[in-house]
Order: sequence, then C-alpha cells, then structure tokens
Amino acid sequence: MDEMKRVLIWGMAKSGVAAAKLLCGKGIFVRINDLKTEAELGDDIHTLDALPIDRRLGEKPDALLDDIDTVVISPGIPADHPSAVYARSKGIRVISEIELAYRLSRGYLVGVTGTNGKTTTTTLLGEIFKLSGRDTKVVGNIGEPYSAHAAETDDDSVTVCELSSFQLETIDTFRPDVSLMLNLTEDHLNRHKTMENYARIKERIFMNQSACDAAVFNYDDPITRDMAARAHCDTYFFSRKALPPHGTFVKNGRMRFAGKHGERDIIDINEILIPGAHNLENALAAACGALCAGIEADTVAHALRTFLGVEHRIESVRTVGGVTYINDSKGTNPDSTIKAIECMKSPTVILLGGSEKNSDYSLMARTMLKSNVMFAVLLGDTGEKIGEALKKEGFTAFEYAGHDFEKAIYCAKEHAPAGGNVLLSPACASFDMFRDFEHRGEEFKRIVNKM
Repeated sequence: MDEMKRVLIWGMAKSGVAAAKLLCGKGIFVRINDLKTEAELGDDIHTLDALPIDRRLGEKPDALLDDIDTVVISPGIPADHPSAVYARSKGIRVISEIELAYRLSRGYLVGVTGTNGKTTTTTLLGEIFKLSGRDTKVVGNIGEPYSAHAAETDDDSVTVCELSSFQLETIDTFRPDVSLMLNLTEDHLNRHKTMENYARIKERIFMNQSACDAAVFNYDDPITRDMAARAHCDTYFFSRKALPPHGTFVKNGRMRFAGKHGERDIIDINEILIPGAHNLENALAAACGALCAGIEADTVAHALRTFLGVEHRIESVRTVGGVTYINDSKGTNPDSTIKAIECMKSPTVILLGGSEKNSDYSLMARTMLKSNVMFAVLLGDTGEKIGEALKKEGFTAFEYAGHDFEKAIYCAKEHAPAGGNVLLSPACASFDMFRDFEHRGEEFKRIVNKM
C-alpha cells in the first residue's frame, strides 16, 4: 500500500465511513467529501469525530484533488461521473471501497454476484464456512462494508463478499479465490444503459482469477453459462434442470456434486429448509462454491438443513385476521418479484412500486395472470408505469396508493381474504420513499405489527 498515501473518500454513507476508519488505522492521510453537509448526513458520520480526518463536507470534489493520489468512490457514484472522469484525467486512481478493502485484507475470499439471490447465497455460504470452524466475515452489498472487517482478517480468515454491479464497476486488482455468478436479468439499466454493458460489468468479478482459482456459473441461464468460456480459472456450474459436467445438480431428487475426483451425494432436496425453486438454485450455488473451496459435503448438508433464510426476502412477518403478511422488500427488480410470486400458494395481494430503474414489467404482469395474485396495490414513483404494464397484459385488479405506504398496506389488507397473503415485493428500488430496501422492509413490519 506504499503507493496509496493521500486518499479522498467521495460519498459518506456506510461504506465511505468504514473506508475512512480502515485507512486511518493504517496511518494514511484521509480527506472525506460528500455533497451533503454534516447536518444532512446520518449518525454514522459522527463515528469519525475523533479521527485525524480532513473533513470537506458539502463541497464539490473537483476542487479537492490537487494533493490526492487515490479516490475511493461510493457505490452510488457511477464510474463515468464527470468528477470521476476528471480525477482520472489528472492521473489519480479511482477505485471502489471493495477494491480498497481487498488490498488491505488477508485470507481466503469468496465473491458472489448476479442479479437475484446474492444475499441468500452469500449468507448461506457464510453459514457453511462458519460451521466448518473457519473465522468468517460476511460483507459487501449485504449491508456490512468489506472495509469494516478487512483489518480483522488474517491468513486463516474467510471473507464471503456480496458484490453489486455498482461495486464491481471500479475494481482493479480484486481477485476472489472462488467467484459465483448466479444469474443475469434486466436490472439497473437506468445506470448501465444496456444489458450488454450490465453483463460486462458483472463479468469483472472473475477478470483477475487464474488457474489456481475457481468460478461457479448458473448452467440454466444461457448468459451466465456462456460467460464461463471467458474465465481463466477452473469453472464449475450449478443447475436445477440439467446435468452439467462439473458442479452441483439434482439427480433423482438429490443434490449431487461432480468434481475432479468423481461424483458425491450431498442431500435430499426435500431436506433443504429455504422454500421455492429459486432457493433451490441458491442452495445449489452455495453448495458448489463451498465444495470448490474444500468444505466437506457433510458440513454443506448440515447448513442446508438448518438455514432459515434472510431478512426482507420472502420473510413471514405475522398473521392477522387469517392473513399472512410477507416482507420481500429485497424484491427490487421484476425477476426477483416473479420468484416471490411463484412461491405464493394461496390468494395473494401484492404491493408493487418504488423508484425508477427503467425496468420492463410485462413478464411480471403475465406471471401475475397465471399466479395466485388476485389484486395489486401500486405505489411510489413507478406505480403508474406498472399499472400501464398490468393493463396492457390484461391484469386489471389493482388500485393506486400514491406515496402513502401505510395507506397502501391497509388497502392491501382490505382486499386480502382469510387464508391469503399480503406480499410486499415491489419489483423496484426504494429510494423514492425510503433510505434503502431494509428501511422499507422495517417500515412494513412496523405497520403490520401494530395492526
């Protein structure tokens, strides 16, 4: 890290605060910047008060670069932002917080990306490694910044890191020992513009891997299956529908793994605790990643029998008046919401809508027509756009609730029959009304629990 002596951290949300603490701990000069003032930022910024930091909040970053050699940008700032382009034009390195943490950490690294299933797969992998007795950090897009734990790692540590496209956009030397590419469907096109560009950025997860590393791909997704040909390491697959040459698959109702030393039995798929076809795929992916890392099959099986899933992902909150309320606030794109819809086994009222990501809702609408969804409550910035997509496909049982979240939930309550469900799975980001999807999910649970 000798070449990194004076660092500007641009964007002071969780990851920026964690990066500042990490760099200060290494004795590196830190300047922090955000367009928001200190008063506008959250409480996290005050955890830096005792540290020797040059605080330049509420200022534009372009004027703060003259004595800087590295800029660490928040995931919310695109790599092609004019200020990032300007910094690079001055010969200044622009990297992500993930790249910074990687350079300052040690041990074994597993990286997980894809459009959907990242948090469940990352959390499950973390549980598997913990059950194996390894010191394990579960970090990244999952909520705990990588930088918050990088200094705690040693040669025996395992870090399991969930990676968004926003984080992968500005990595440089980042190199996982095992990478997982779960799937690729339309998402974040308001930032990445095209599916081709989105896929190219996702592929960066394995760009630095070499012969001693492993990459795991979804065999059932033609986009991710084709990516394997561009990896320069051992490649494995997971499949719910086929029998790939190497990796995890289902045969005669059992999960099995085909590796370099033959085929191994893992578990009866009916013993896997997390429900739904999408979660079987997540389990297959996590198992494949763990087995590639040398974890014993018995440890993997035990984790699959006991893992309960993650908060905000098809999470049963409470049953009131015979209606079950389900929090799927992590359903931030149509494909993720489709997976939640397919899990509903009784009449369901769905809450849809949020902030714009330039998504296409037509497939989701067609899925709703064939599902147990009987009514939709539409809200947020995208409510009307979703309504138009539903009408176009012939789904007309819906009502608008504007930007009143509590009104939307009580509207759903009125339409839900006893024995049915109210499902929050917005198919959109949350930033029109909430800080993030966790905030949205917590508000849903607060309102439901006071009913």
